[in-house]
Amino acid sequence: MSFGLNFRAMLFRCSSYALLIAACLLMIAGEASGQCTKKIAEIPAAPELLGFKLGMTREQIKAHLPQTEFGHTDDFGVSKTTINPYFDPKIDKTKFEGVRSISLDLLDQRLTSLWIGYNEEFKASNIDEFVKLITPALQLNAADWSSWRSRGQQMRCADFQLIVQMVAGGPSLRVLDVAAEETVAVRRQQKEEQDSMAADAAANGETTEEPEIIADKKSKTYYLATCRPEKEIDEANKILFKTTDEAVKAGFKLAKNCH
Repeated sequence: MSFGLNFRAMLFRCSSYALLIAACLLMIAGEASGQCTKKIAEIPAAPELLGFKLGMTREQIKAHLPQTEFGHTDDFGVSKTTINPYFDPKIDKTKFEGVRSISLDLLDQRLTSLWIGYNEEFKASNIDEFVKLITPALQLNAADWSSWRSRGQQMRCADFQLIVQMVAGGPSLRVLDVAAEETVAVRRQQKEEQDSMAADAAANGETTEEPEIIADKKSKTYYLATCRPEKEIDEANKILFKTTDEAVKAGFKLAKNCH
């Protein structure tokens, strides 16, 4: 591997360590300032959360609301869906009074982000009223709220974040699994790093693929790149595998000179 590829790999490892250090510093700063220390597992089943809870599986969500249709899962393990109780005639609106839409984000088949948008007729008509409503419902400390962007408010707890905003004339609440967001960010960074390394390798005429594994159908043995057979295997008996796992599953054993 070229110096450029090694250097990029080193930068990636350093950036990953930096993310971990930054997360630790945020936790320390939060404890020092009296920030919310509640954890996801401690979030009560408040009516305002409509029966949803971070960490729910797809099956649990489907059991709670059978009309839920999940979207495609991307390369990072993320899938998203939106439910519209206000517009969907198949949903019992009496169970979602005042709710316009619900957005769910899942990572590795578990709920990591819950966004609930209420309509203009909801009992809390502005941010302040909504914050006063959900603070005791979620058993939070009112002093832990802080401003969010231009007009919203947010609260950062031990492993989740709450965000309150006004959307389309009604209040909205997002409950977010912070660790899951960081996991997605790291996976995206890894993918970018791999793509960049592959592009560099291609530009330099190199390859990042593993050497193919040669096997002999007659002896039912396979050879690694570091231990080729003493005699050339006849083409009629030669077979190639991409991984040792493939060779083993096909019934081949590692050649004695490779041990």
